[in-house]
Amino acid sequence: MKKSIVVIALVVLSFAVAQNAMAQATATQNVTLAVNAVYKIATSGNPGAMTITTGTAGNNTLTSVTDASTNYSITQNFASTVKVTANLDAALAAGYTLQINLASAKGTSAGTVDISATTPASAASVVTAIALGADANKTITYTFGALASAGVLTSTAKVVTLTLTN
Repeated sequence: MKKSIVVIALVVLSFAVAQNAMAQATATQNVTLAVNAVYKIATSGNPGAMTITTGTAGNNTLTSVTDASTNYSITQNFASTVKVTANLDAALAAGYTLQINLASAKGTSAGTVDISATTPASAASVVTAIALGADANKTITYTFGALASAGVLTSTAKVVTLTLTN
């Protein structure tokens, strides 16, 4: 008889546990998701002062100077047609040249581009066909040149604007 009571008690206990496991309450939520277009470009800082100090006797073109101490990073999720443009706040005087070269793994670099005559209204494309994603810590190389016939240029600060655009 003890065995029968124990078996009956186990069956009743198993049935109670099974009913508790089947008893559930649920709730649902609707979640709205979106990703907006993201265009971000940043530079690591400013290049050092670029001063031309020498040339070759008999040659009107002075020895240019180069700075590759800065870099840029971009992130974009818009399309594969975005590009980076560069321009100066105001064009340089005749006889002075400023060139820029932006390396890129996500797009097509235009190589060394003369931005001496660019302004906000006439920016030059420096990287095109940039694919979706990010391109980090890519080198910016500036080259400053001058003709001896242009004369002396006192220290002049120029603002270079890099723009990520479609």
